[in-house]
Amino acid sequence: MTHSLQRQRLGALFVLGGWLFNFPLLAVWDSEATAWGLPVFPLALFVLWAGLIAATAWVLEGSQA
Repeated sequence: MTHSLQRQRLGALFVLGGWLFNFPLLAVWDSEATAWGLPVFPLALFVLWAGLIAATAWVLEGSQA
């Protein structure tokens, strides 16, 4: 993968992260509901955060092949 394509993908992940962790979308998860005994809001934050880390690792590891 070329460096410019990698930069574009990382930039897109940055914008996606900013969009995912912005108020209007986070307000969807802000409730007293639980999933598997865990509050939904912190669970959603963790899942989104872990997904962004996994996507970033996938982009960076794909460039070494």
